[in-house]
Amino acid sequence: MSDALKHECGIAQIRLLKPLEFYKKKYGSAFYGVNKMYLLMEKQHNRGQDGAGFASIKLDTKPGERYISRVRSIAQQPIQDIFAQINERINEELTNHPEYADDVAAQKKNIPYIGEVFLGHVRYGTFGKNSVESVHPFLRQNNWMHRNLILAGNFNMTNVKDLFGNLVDLGQHPKEYTDTITIMEKIGHFLDASVTKIYKKLKKEGYNKIESSPLIAERINLVKILKKAAKNWDGGYAMAGLLGHGDSFVLRDPAGIRPTYYYKDDEVVVVASERPVIQTVFNLDFDQVKELEPGCAIITKKSGEVSIERILEPLERKSCSFERIYFSRGSDAEIYQERKELGKLLMPEVLEAINFDTKNSVFSYIPNTAETSFFGMIESVEEHLNERKTQDIIAGNGELSKQEVIDILSERPRIEKIAIKDVKLRTFITEDSSRDDLVAHVYDVTYGVIKPTDNLVIIDDSIVRGTTLKKSIIKMMDRLHPKSIVVVSSAPQIRYPDCYGIDMANLESLVAFQAALALLKDTGKFDLVEEVYNKCLTQVDLKDSEVVNYVQEIYAPFTDKQISAKISELLTHESVKAEVKIIFQPVSNLHIACPNDLGDWYFTGNYPTDGGNRVVNRAFINFFEGNKERAY
Repeated sequence: MSDALKHECGIAQIRLLKPLEFYKKKYGSAFYGVNKMYLLMEKQHNRGQDGAGFASIKLDTKPGERYISRVRSIAQQPIQDIFAQINERINEELTNHPEYADDVAAQKKNIPYIGEVFLGHVRYGTFGKNSVESVHPFLRQNNWMHRNLILAGNFNMTNVKDLFGNLVDLGQHPKEYTDTITIMEKIGHFLDASVTKIYKKLKKEGYNKIESSPLIAERINLVKILKKAAKNWDGGYAMAGLLGHGDSFVLRDPAGIRPTYYYKDDEVVVVASERPVIQTVFNLDFDQVKELEPGCAIITKKSGEVSIERILEPLERKSCSFERIYFSRGSDAEIYQERKELGKLLMPEVLEAINFDTKNSVFSYIPNTAETSFFGMIESVEEHLNERKTQDIIAGNGELSKQEVIDILSERPRIEKIAIKDVKLRTFITEDSSRDDLVAHVYDVTYGVIKPTDNLVIIDDSIVRGTTLKKSIIKMMDRLHPKSIVVVSSAPQIRYPDCYGIDMANLESLVAFQAALALLKDTGKFDLVEEVYNKCLTQVDLKDSEVVNYVQEIYAPFTDKQISAKISELLTHESVKAEVKIIFQPVSNLHIACPNDLGDWYFTGNYPTDGGNRVVNRAFINFFEGNKERAY
């Protein structure tokens, strides 16, 4: 993606089902779980580079022994930083106590971070400050082991205000107004209530306090706690939690917006945000890693019993298509094929844009995530050429000379690496004119391969704000003096803000929205903007279930091609001499390429939860009033 766009985060959870001595004997180290956690988090660094956190729990410790360890970082390379700290601590203990080397029991008792239950998190900060206090996992501490709650998630809630108010109504005084704290305290409230209820029952059964503690841990019903806590959540989430005594869970939202995958055998239970991560780290086949169904939780009791439980009734499946287009690792077998298909499906419109002149067209991509779609696009070009070659040879009626046949068969798509991102370049000056000049040089171009008669076709996986295209890429492409520049987005036009964990909180920064406003002005229909604003205002006090997305009316007067043409105009700097065309994937093609992931609210405004409509209307009100606050 040429625009800088951030995804909220990724999770990783491991529960070791055997004693640590087993892993020492089989794999040579009692730190097996720590090592695997490092790999799971590092393989998901694409999902978050603002911060990383790690927590572990030791099972069956004695009173007075530390059983929870946590480390968080917002260093420039946070994953490496937290594991450097862990490694330093482990090595320090082993150096000072060489007798621990082959004594797993001593290691577990005395060395932090070693344990049987692990939770990791990588984060992009999309809400609040990027301080270490904002980094997951969060910890809710208590002297009762089973009341300790460690929480991390890939999520965003649209109704934090209501959930926060519920806590206040319960008599609580949450320390922060954030969705993570709110969710943690919500779960914590029902956890506390459950523990109290179980203790009272045990007391009636004749057990004293010391005897009750392990029995409470056995009887805690995470299914009931999660059902009560999550009853009114509205958002996209994969929520992972650990209880101090060793129970663990991961809960996925009922629309399946955020991804969650798991694997289980007799040694380990592992959950992560991405399937290929688990495959790679544990050397598994594709079908060994399962997708957690929407509205379900995978729950592992301290005893090692594992179950998949229905927590919330599933909504219509609307798993995020943006995950497939851009955010998830392209090494996933399904995602790789889907991205190739997105490239293939664009080719009819691309061929039309270049007047089918493949001989005088150069095809390239904007690094790096668009590369797979580029492969699909080139396969489609080759299919087109093969069809044309076949027709030319058939038309020759066997009278073509050898050289003519060679000439026909020798035509290939012209593929070049045109745009190269200078990853080390930083725009360190904030003054606009200076900064714009620096931004224009974020990409280098390859000189000497483009002729003045050429069309230059560049595929990107999505175009959100278009800033980098206008200020850098198109201007740099124009230096090569092509006849035309065709920028192809494998994603549809991004028209609406996200509210489920991707950093698109407002409308006015989206170039498709800017194009629609410009078209309304051009056609004398700009009064529609105030009409939509007034409609949005009438819904401010309605229940979320009653709110309608009136912002869709802003786009309704225009076709996709009209908006694309206006985007082309907006993103073409006056200094550019080449003709510029910008082509977007139709939503219908997106559904063909990603048939199981139909969460397309970014492109259609069809939000998968009631809270989404409230958020988009609030975003429009904020735009109209010049309010720079987030819409959720």
